[in-house]
Amino acid sequence: MPRPVDLTRVTFIIMREMRRPIMALLVVYSFSILGMTLIPGSINEHGVENEKMSIFHAFYFMTYTATTTGFGEIPYAFSDAQRFWAIICLYTSVVIWVYAIGAIVRLLQNPFFVRALEEWKFSRSVNRIASDYFILCGFGDTGSVLARGLNEYRTPCVIIDENEERIKALHLRNYNVPMPGLYADASVPKHLLEAGVTRSNCKAIIAITNNEEVNLKISTTARVLNPNIEIITMSKLEDVEDTLANLGGEVHVVDPFKTFAQVLAATMHNAGFYALNRWLIQNKKGTIGSYIKPPLGKWVICGYGRMGSEVARVLTKYGVDTTIIDPDARHVNEHENYIVGRPTSKTLDEAKINEAVGIVASTSDDGHNLGILLNARHSNPNLFTITRQNHHYNEVTFAATKTNIIMQPTLVTAQKILFLLIAPLLKSFFAYLLENKVGRAREMERVIETLKNTIGDKTPYLTSLHFTHEKSKAVIQWLNRGETVFLGDLLRNPDNRNRALEVVVFVIKSGDQTIVLPDHNYRIKEDDEVLFCSTKLGEHLFHAIVNNEYKLHYTQNGTFLPRSWAAKTLANFMKKRASKQKTN
Repeated sequence: MPRPVDLTRVTFIIMREMRRPIMALLVVYSFSILGMTLIPGSINEHGVENEKMSIFHAFYFMTYTATTTGFGEIPYAFSDAQRFWAIICLYTSVVIWVYAIGAIVRLLQNPFFVRALEEWKFSRSVNRIASDYFILCGFGDTGSVLARGLNEYRTPCVIIDENEERIKALHLRNYNVPMPGLYADASVPKHLLEAGVTRSNCKAIIAITNNEEVNLKISTTARVLNPNIEIITMSKLEDVEDTLANLGGEVHVVDPFKTFAQVLAATMHNAGFYALNRWLIQNKKGTIGSYIKPPLGKWVICGYGRMGSEVARVLTKYGVDTTIIDPDARHVNEHENYIVGRPTSKTLDEAKINEAVGIVASTSDDGHNLGILLNARHSNPNLFTITRQNHHYNEVTFAATKTNIIMQPTLVTAQKILFLLIAPLLKSFFAYLLENKVGRAREMERVIETLKNTIGDKTPYLTSLHFTHEKSKAVIQWLNRGETVFLGDLLRNPDNRNRALEVVVFVIKSGDQTIVLPDHNYRIKEDDEVLFCSTKLGEHLFHAIVNNEYKLHYTQNGTFLPRSWAAKTLANFMKKRASKQKTN
């Protein structure tokens, strides 16, 4: 384990820096105490020499003088020889203490000692986390948003980042769950071990630094150290994605531009999807917003980087006529309508922006994107607008533009990872609703209407629950007795079973079977996994039902299970009596 190693480093540095001061103190105090015990005592009023000072009294005298307290001459008044020796001892000890205090100050300023002490305290904080947690490598804009999301769902997280200022800022935040942080290079195996990558309750490692190679090294190192850990990493390079895909085990590669393109494609396919997805992502009070559906017609894409190329691919898939404006001439043969140049008023006019129905400002510069948006609206005020926001601190400016869709890569990445961690079954739920089958759009509308009626304008929470003995004790005990547990009964209010909980079940995974929008008559089985959306109160009551036998008994049968010994005794007596009368 990393903790003893770090403690050994701390101890070694202390002993190396303080060896000479400690030895000097021991020598001075030893000679001082020895001298006090050997020097003859004073003559008392009877003319008899007092006993020599004992070792204990000499040690006591040197101790209280070291604190500058001064309790006088004990146990008897000193002789002149003892006083002279005391003067020598006092001045010598003062000099030695100044030397020792200076060594202590130098030790506290020693960067190696400070570093070792931080790693030791970090390891101790990690070892104190008893629940499941994740390791977050990278605490930039994406990591900060993700940490806030995990805090909302009360999931601990261990954070490693190479930026010391970010780690200092982490310690100033008021999280409700443990969030220990370490200023270090997460690609170094020692730091991953200190973060507990080999611990059984470490469920996933998230590599979202700004360096693709570092993310790859973190992922490969974590896979070697813990073959069973889930790996989630951010990558925008195809060769890195190919390497990560072959690591084995559960690996998720998040590309914000591909993720946004998928959302855009789903929105064009089903107008209700964007409203539902945005409502779940925002995790704020308020009802599901109005539907957004990008119009079909001529589109202009400004910037043919990762986002521009992905959006162009989606629009082309739906037969949309697109024109690209980009200063890089290398991609001119990849698209039929490609204008080489910067997105200015001149190039926008050349792209016939006045005839377009939509524009995508997808450059890597926020100022350029805002300028593109203003120039395009000047020529065509009715454009459907999609804008890329690269930096979180520009949020107020972009919100003021009233853009139809704002794509923020850091936010898209953080939200995608958060859903992978807390609601992995959500992917199956969305895939079902977006299937190209008759009635899916109407079913999406029914889901949205149900959420509006059940959750209303309250904050929605996505929750995954695994029906195991650790997570749902009462339900498993009920099943082990051969009883049947219906899903609908778990959705009753434990205070009044005639009222429903503020819970909407999205998916149940039972073995290899995935059931989307299950019926209330579904029979719960051990090891089932359920994904539901609820209010905070609904989530709390649902967990109370599945873990409390009294609440479960009431929601199942409508009767209250006796709790006290007297009530249980009376209930058993009445049950036996009724059984006996029935027999007779």
